[in-house]
Amino acid sequence: MGTHRRGGPAGRDRYFDTLRAVALVRVVTYHTFGWAWAGMVFPSMGIMFALAGTLMAKSLERPAVKVIRSRIRRLLPPFWFWGFFVVVAMLVHDWMPGWQIVFWIVPLGDPPGNAWGEQAWEILWYLRTYLWFVLLSPVLLRVFRLAPIPVLLSSLAPIVVFQFVWQPPDNRFGTGLLDLATYLFCWVLGFAHRDGVLRRLKPFAVVLFSLGALAYGGWYALAHQAEYGTYDLDENPLAQAFWSAGFVTLLMWTKAHFGVDFAGLARLRRLDRIVTVFNARAVTIYLWHEIALILAVPLIDQFWKVPAFEAYLPLESQWFMFGVGWMLIGGFVLLCGWVEDAAARRKPRLLP
Repeated sequence: MGTHRRGGPAGRDRYFDTLRAVALVRVVTYHTFGWAWAGMVFPSMGIMFALAGTLMAKSLERPAVKVIRSRIRRLLPPFWFWGFFVVVAMLVHDWMPGWQIVFWIVPLGDPPGNAWGEQAWEILWYLRTYLWFVLLSPVLLRVFRLAPIPVLLSSLAPIVVFQFVWQPPDNRFGTGLLDLATYLFCWVLGFAHRDGVLRRLKPFAVVLFSLGALAYGGWYALAHQAEYGTYDLDENPLAQAFWSAGFVTLLMWTKAHFGVDFAGLARLRRLDRIVTVFNARAVTIYLWHEIALILAVPLIDQFWKVPAFEAYLPLESQWFMFGVGWMLIGGFVLLCGWVEDAAARRKPRLLP
């Protein structure tokens, strides 16, 4: 991901690694507590797409076909492994799929499922959107390099068009287009960071754009609460696109301009280790975290049957469920994380 940083794993940038780890924690927190403001404090998905865009631009220094094949190979086995359990569980609960089950093999569209398993499979939009960005990146990167700044700024145009000019159909195709448009700027921003474009920009211009995008995104979310039923950015694609654009631009520009690398994280060994594990098991954590939160509920129900637990543990607290959820996530990392190693053609390990 960059040059070797003192104390970190070879080739890793601890600033980006830390952002990815915090983004994953924020995702789990949001899915536990449902705080509408969480996306404004830290727009996790925009950050993750920007980091993936940077990595993709770096990887495309090699032949595009090899890069795409490698990315797909790393993504699909953990998805298949996880999907096997989800699909079997839904089949047991009266689900009968049609031809759309092909999306459980290659998620170019949202894989089908029933209402019983929705909490588990609703997160797959991220994998679907990531896969499309990977496939489109060779062309996107070529177009970006023709006119970096105009292309970066115009990457916000599709979401504006979809909001005010033409609304995509309410189906797999339309949903996919909408998600691509929402995070296109963040992905292309990753290109801009990798190519050194951000480093050359004047601070005043960057700050002005970022604050303008944040102001518009925040205003649109708050002003349209009645229409969307909330100011939660996840329910409002236009607000999400602009808020993420402003927020992530500041994060990426700070990295490029000031050379922030978080190399000092190596001195905090436990924290550094956690960041390492989160990055090596990012797909596992993302896929299994909802199942962990689902299982936390019946597990805590069993705690009520133990008088000491009922007396001394805050069993009704969402924070307690959050803690139990993370313990279960840790269990899934140990049990299932090795699939990520196998997919990356590394020696499978219990913990990286």
